[in-house]
Amino acid sequence: MAEPRSIFEEVSDGEETRPQRQTGMIDRGGNTGARRLVRAWLIALFSLIVVMIVVGGLTRLTDSGLSITEWNLVSGTLPPMNEADWASEFEKYQQSPEYRLQNEGMSLAAFKSIYWWEWGHRQLGRFIGLVWIIGFLGFLAARKIPNGWTGRLLTVGVLIGVQGAIGWWMVHSGLQGDRVDVASYRLATHLGLAFAILGLILWFILLLGRSEADNMQARRLRDRGLWGMGTGLMHLAMLQILLGALVAGIDAGRSFVDWPLMGGQVFPPDAFSIEPVWRNFFENPGLVQFFHRIVGYVLALFAIGALFRGRKGATKGVRTAFMLASGMILVQMVLGIVTVVNAAMLHIAITHQAGAILTWSLIILARFRAGYPTAQSVRG
Repeated sequence: MAEPRSIFEEVSDGEETRPQRQTGMIDRGGNTGARRLVRAWLIALFSLIVVMIVVGGLTRLTDSGLSITEWNLVSGTLPPMNEADWASEFEKYQQSPEYRLQNEGMSLAAFKSIYWWEWGHRQLGRFIGLVWIIGFLGFLAARKIPNGWTGRLLTVGVLIGVQGAIGWWMVHSGLQGDRVDVASYRLATHLGLAFAILGLILWFILLLGRSEADNMQARRLRDRGLWGMGTGLMHLAMLQILLGALVAGIDAGRSFVDWPLMGGQVFPPDAFSIEPVWRNFFENPGLVQFFHRIVGYVLALFAIGALFRGRKGATKGVRTAFMLASGMILVQMVLGIVTVVNAAMLHIAITHQAGAILTWSLIILARFRAGYPTAQSVRG
């Protein structure tokens, strides 16, 4: 018979071992150990796309996008290597509407300046595609893709490929007829998809930051009110990004440089001067900039509402994310006003575009935090 124990005696005498924590079926099945590596790869892709958007903005602002008049996926990786090659590229550009109608008499030296911007933009696009291909095929061959993630990662690659095709579709529009710029709606499609890819990759990065079991547990704690506000902010921000691309596509930011009025009026003059009427919504500088301003005001008001609602979030992470997103939206509105009154000067305009990237990322983060809040103790 076992000897009676003292009430002061340790329950475990060191010979017994504590049972190990049992892992659930979600964590046990699949290559969960590769989550960090896949996440690091996606962070690299995210960073490259951020740079790509900024370089694309500079390419647009310097009027460099139409300097290369052909799309050669393989041979186009090499720039002109000698004077004969440069002369050939310059001759092709001289046949374009932009040269004939806007840049006639341009020197070879000036052409080289805009050529390098577009060449660098395309090279960066090729490099992003290469990083995705090497990473995806490498993880696939090593069987390191976590369960349920093959389709998601493949979607990212498909969208990157589609983005390249849309880029040429956009450039091609500026090489036809009497155009000296790309079609604004094609530019909006190109930029909008870039931000969509950026947001999707960021969402995947956030999901991979925790285990599948933790994500499922967090989803049960979802703040549906803030999740809805985050979704609303995301949709409004995307609309504003598309309108911003339309503004950039027709240089509408340099058309009305007074604020808060436009040409001394609340509603811009000659807002429907183009026939047929529907073209004004894409091509009339006054009307396009007017809608960009109005949506900006609506987004700012929505952000103020989200800021006050976010302060009631259940966790510190949710409250902080909505404070940062709402604050950045207001900063971005101020940057937009500064851009307009300075006639979209290059350094101010590119700061405004970089601000859009940060604003978009913070909105995605706020929405994620509301949808997948991290559990915390009662003390917080």
